[in-house]
Amino acid sequence: MKKMLTILISLSCMFMSCSKEPDNSLTPAHILSNYHLAWSDEFDGSSVDLSKWNYRAENTVRNYATVSRNTISMDGKGNVSLKVTKDNSGKYFVGQLGTQGIYETTYGYFECRAKMNAQIGPHVAFWLQSAEMGKVGDPVKNGTEIDVFEYHRKTPGTVYHNLHWDGYGVDHKTTGKQIPVAAIGAGFHTFGLEWTKDAYIFYVDGEETWRSSSAVSQHKEYLILSTELTGWGGDPALGNFPDEVLFDYVRVYKSNY
Repeated sequence: MKKMLTILISLSCMFMSCSKEPDNSLTPAHILSNYHLAWSDEFDGSSVDLSKWNYRAENTVRNYATVSRNTISMDGKGNVSLKVTKDNSGKYFVGQLGTQGIYETTYGYFECRAKMNAQIGPHVAFWLQSAEMGKVGDPVKNGTEIDVFEYHRKTPGTVYHNLHWDGYGVDHKTTGKQIPVAAIGAGFHTFGLEWTKDAYIFYVDGEETWRSSSAVSQHKEYLILSTELTGWGGDPALGNFPDEVLFDYVRVYKSNY
């Protein structure tokens, strides 16, 4: 009987550990009061939920690295891991997940909880994108790349918020802000974007860090989680791989009004 009870308790603990209770302690109070949860992934499964995400930009070469789904996995602790890897021949690989064609929306509050990468070289991000963003002249109509956060170890105590519009060529425009967060390289942190018709408002760990009325998109956009190896995060030859960023959840809230 005691042995059976021990087994039942163990199974119960295993079940509870796979169904984490949502923690909203770092979600801004006005979001919890005035918005409702419309879409989320808590990453509790054993594999990427392909009803919510697709593997993005597969097999494309982006500066130093090739994009591969093999860099993406669940860690068994309620997180999705996006790794940067290096094979025996010295070839680098990165990973991207996106919701293009599955979940695209305008306005709301977009939040993730993530643990940063540890090595020089990669930069990691949670961002929004429009399929029409490459067009020039009207970001309101065509959309804007909205980087809720970007991070790399070349500046280990800094979080970046950035906006990009009018494509990535000669007409490209951008604005952004660097946010000092001394403890950002340790543990999990929460990153949020409140996107309204008039502004983008950014948050780190529940505190407002930047707001901008530049290039406010009214175009539906999709969510992206990514690792990159472009050189912006430093010389990858100085890093040890594999490296990874962990995402505990991604949530989208919509206004009640």
